[in-house]
Amino acid sequence: MPLAHPAQVITPAAAEGRGVGAFNVIQLEIAEAIVAAAETAGRPVILQISENCVKYHGGLTPIAKACQALAMDAAVPVVVHLDHAESSELIALAFDLGFNSIMYDGSKLPDAANRASTAAIATLAHAQDAWLEAELGEIGGKDGVHAPGVRTNPADAAQFVRDTGIDTLAVAVGSSHPMTARSAELDFGLIAAIHDEVPVPLVLDGSSGVPNADLVRAVKAGMTKINIATLPSQHFSTAVRQVLMGHPDLVDTRKCFGPARAAVAEAVTTLLKVIP
Repeated sequence: MPLAHPAQVITPAAAEGRGVGAFNVIQLEIAEAIVAAAETAGRPVILQISENCVKYHGGLTPIAKACQALAMDAAVPVVVHLDHAESSELIALAFDLGFNSIMYDGSKLPDAANRASTAAIATLAHAQDAWLEAELGEIGGKDGVHAPGVRTNPADAAQFVRDTGIDTLAVAVGSSHPMTARSAELDFGLIAAIHDEVPVPLVLDGSSGVPNADLVRAVKAGMTKINIATLPSQHFSTAVRQVLMGHPDLVDTRKCFGPARAAVAEAVTTLLKVIP
């Protein structure tokens, strides 16, 4: 099937109060595992390629084309998304490669500059029939994430959407990336308040640190796109470590990457079945 558009996946989910799992890709095996899990669960999914992933691979094109090929061969709708992009050159390349979903991260800029640059990129995205996601509030490291000052203000979030014309908004409600323990404490009242004010679907970043039951509650409170990056990598790394510890002379990487891919597929299948 053709590459899925985020409007095809996210819009109906938001209207029906459902969530959509979005998982970060590090290498091909993780992308394969995510798509296999989506097919097993019978759910659409979003493959996310971050700017850090692009730097790891030395460029966007190879990993993007691999993910797009997997998406087009999948039995379920798969969106391929550029995540946390700060570089305008990288965003331009993504459009050239046929991306229809971009997350622009202007959080390092002063507020006015962030709003202006986000609005400009939203205009470019819409000219390409693409969606733009942005982030408002501090969704950073674990330390300080529960301080009141780092939460997203509902009225400010609504104004940010009006100022920029973005299609989805990631908000700070208590999650954090990268968390390796599932101990985040979400503010469900704040999620509901933002949902009531903001006219676009909401994104929960840092969902690897959120317990399964709270992922369900977050969707019921108003979250739609559930971003998960650290958890699949944890399962991949654990599986590789277990194989190598049991076979210290192993040289065939397929013997450790294969089980790791299977471990990620199992974990992602479980998460897709948990998310309402």
